[in-house]
Amino acid sequence: MASKRVYSSPLREKAAAQTRALILQQATELFADRGYGRVTVADIAAAAGVASKTVFASVGSKRDILDRIVDEGVAASGYEQAMEHLIAQPTPEAVLEALARGTRSGNEGQFTVHEAIRKALPSHEHGETLWERATADYRDALHAAARHLHTLTPPPRWSVDEATDLLWFWFGPSGWRTLVVENNWSWDRAEEFLYRTAVATMY
Repeated sequence: MASKRVYSSPLREKAAAQTRALILQQATELFADRGYGRVTVADIAAAAGVASKTVFASVGSKRDILDRIVDEGVAASGYEQAMEHLIAQPTPEAVLEALARGTRSGNEGQFTVHEAIRKALPSHEHGETLWERATADYRDALHAAARHLHTLTPPPRWSVDEATDLLWFWFGPSGWRTLVVENNWSWDRAEEFLYRTAVATMY
């Protein structure tokens, strides 16, 4: 007996991918605006202009959607390319300038994603694990930056681990959000301030 042929249509696959992308975009905006706990799958479906069953079939449950947002946000952050550029810098000032510019780019470009994740933490059953997953590569990148600073002259007056903590304090998502959202600073002003603070405090 002949096996059943699986039909694959590039147009159908493209349409399905576009639907998934739209669902994730609308879910991200809703989570960032209202908070994860106040958004239902029906809300996401309505915003995307599809049926709730389409959301489940395309992306999964609300928790699945948030997981996808985290994974795609990390992948889209561009941290690997930014780190390649940073590690190539020959002076402490150039490293910190690249770090300020790179983390500003990531936080500004991924702002809605960060807000969606941050507002999910209080109501998500595994909020701490979610945050660790969302920020692990970010923290690793800052640790690599601290190690690189210690190969340059002069080295920081803090240990590698202490320098990593300070870089996270200045250039982590909370630092950027405090200045730009809570204090209404421009991204340009925040970038310049964080760079100068890092230079003045690290050495």
